[in-house]
Amino acid sequence: MSKLAKDGGTPVRSKALPPNYPGAVVYGKEEADFTSEVIYAQSPFRYYGADMKGAVESLENAMTRDLNVPYALAVTSGTAALVVAMKALGIGYGDKVIVPANTFLATAGAVVCCNAVPVYCDVDDSLNLDPHDLERVYDEEVKAVIVVPILGNPVDMDPVVAFAKKNGISVIEDMAQSCGVRYKGRYAGTIGDIGTFSFQMNKIITSGEGGAVVTHDLTLMERAIRYHDQGIVRHRARYGIDSPDEQFAFSGQNYRMNELSGAVMVEQWKKLPEIIGNMRKQHDRIAAALTSEIPGIKFRACPDPDGTIGSNLGIIFPTAGAAAAFNQAINAENVQAHALYGGKPVYMNPALFHQRSAEKDNFPYNYPFKKPVVVTENMCPSAVDLIPRTTYIPISPILSDQDGADIIEAVVKVHKALHVVV
Repeated sequence: MSKLAKDGGTPVRSKALPPNYPGAVVYGKEEADFTSEVIYAQSPFRYYGADMKGAVESLENAMTRDLNVPYALAVTSGTAALVVAMKALGIGYGDKVIVPANTFLATAGAVVCCNAVPVYCDVDDSLNLDPHDLERVYDEEVKAVIVVPILGNPVDMDPVVAFAKKNGISVIEDMAQSCGVRYKGRYAGTIGDIGTFSFQMNKIITSGEGGAVVTHDLTLMERAIRYHDQGIVRHRARYGIDSPDEQFAFSGQNYRMNELSGAVMVEQWKKLPEIIGNMRKQHDRIAAALTSEIPGIKFRACPDPDGTIGSNLGIIFPTAGAAAAFNQAINAENVQAHALYGGKPVYMNPALFHQRSAEKDNFPYNYPFKKPVVVTENMCPSAVDLIPRTTYIPISPILSDQDGADIIEAVVKVHKALHVVV
């Protein structure tokens, strides 16, 4: 048995794998050329300029075409997209929004910034929201549910949509980590009432910061446009919107994407199929090899294996200690692996756990709900159990076959070495 690198042995790899920035690692001449074109045109604002290149509009057109959804709106970030989506739905003070216990804090934080209060739904073995737990957390003050496909793994949408329709609430799909995921042949993000995307540095495609909102509903689109641009609707003919400001305008904010970000994203969007294809190829190859080499290995569940994008390989260990030991050992082999969010549910973030906001009188938590929102450490027992027991190995779109072979070798080496003590 090979000695583990953490114990002084020779690591499987002499250098680290490519960094976990899927979109950024495929940056090239295409992104540079289009952004340079915008700069030389001296027209970085999306709505007017000396020599407009229409980058942001081109991105939105590409998204509507490829996602088969009629409306897309580019914004400044994934968090902005969530806020714009909730404002489009009219969510605000006195409302509750269901959030999965396993997500980045921005999902729940955006709810608070929309003056609503998050309530937390447990997860299943996919590490995504468990549709069977929705009934437990639902009450008449809930106005929406946000689903989050974690690290490229689709959510089981059919029961979520059915539950939402039965109770008259909206479905928001937070696609920040999973651009390109499908569920039963449809692109995730286009299945619920409104979908949001992030183009931040860690995401599948990136402009450093950026985001988008998509929907099938023109009324929601108009409200999203207004909120992201100070209550204004420009280019009305583009969307077929004919609503006088005197009757429909409301105060909004500024979440407009600029043309430089748009130019990068147009080229990144073109590369999305190749990025996903490369990740999926290596993901499936590695998973198949590990299934053969390690009998009984448990991967996180997937409600639609054909719909995953392969951006991360999730392995569930029998204990949190075993997962932590594996992570320490395999990182020493120069193969990256990690638990999400410090191994804790999102509601354990101090701001969310203690229900604190930046507003006067702790608004919006001060609303006198009929059923008060109480946060306790073990309120979502599956999340408490599964999050620290699950490790993720990022799969870069530029992995070579040798890189993939090294990941297989490292996982098998560490598993065999630790099996006696775990």
